[in-house]
Amino acid sequence: MAEKPNSPIECVPARQGGRRPAVLVLPGGGYAKHAPHEGIDYAHWLSALGFHCFVLTYPVAPARHPDGLNEAIRALDWIRHGDTGVEVDPARVGVIGSSAGGHLPAMLCGSLAGSRESRPDFAILCYPVISFEHDPHIGSMTNLLGVKPSLHDRHVFSADVAVDASTPPTFLWGTATDDEVHPSNTLRYAAALQGAGVPVELHQFPRGPHGMGLAPSDPYVATWTGLCAAWLDEFGWRG
Repeated sequence: MAEKPNSPIECVPARQGGRRPAVLVLPGGGYAKHAPHEGIDYAHWLSALGFHCFVLTYPVAPARHPDGLNEAIRALDWIRHGDTGVEVDPARVGVIGSSAGGHLPAMLCGSLAGSRESRPDFAILCYPVISFEHDPHIGSMTNLLGVKPSLHDRHVFSADVAVDASTPPTFLWGTATDDEVHPSNTLRYAAALQGAGVPVELHQFPRGPHGMGLAPSDPYVATWTGLCAAWLDEFGWRG
């Protein structure tokens, strides 16, 4: 029986009963804090789609790598094989994250997380931090790796570098006018997935600031949730 992670984790059960797929929710916040609108708000949306959701308050600064990744790996194992209080289908456990909370699941989906069995079955990444080499988000990089990380570390912890053939299918979106995390991060990750032969659905909206979450104030960008629900249906992740 897998053990519960040390970090706080909140379960939002699916509105439908019985054995259900699940999602590990990793909120954004630049590895400095946790944004509720990218955490519990996502959980309530996915719960309505039929997923048991688990919002992890993973370690942030002054904690450094690998604390966050280790807790995410442990949380994923607990969701699949632990006593969560709800009935989870262990073959359909995904992850969602935004911004720096998108970098963490991208690492969880890549080679740094280990074998295919230790990774999610699918991923939803929203305007993620990806590269610490090209157009990096300095705040996230500093909070995760410390001040002036080496070129080696900047390379190794760029999530596009960690993509391989075992990285799971991914739904990916961002905006072309993101003024905090450069849009090239999203595009680089999509290119890495495609290069590795991993199924990827990419949506780049022509406008919108950083940190939109479910985008309740922008009906056009908010269509990403419907597109994502259709993607989840297409791959059989829910139902």
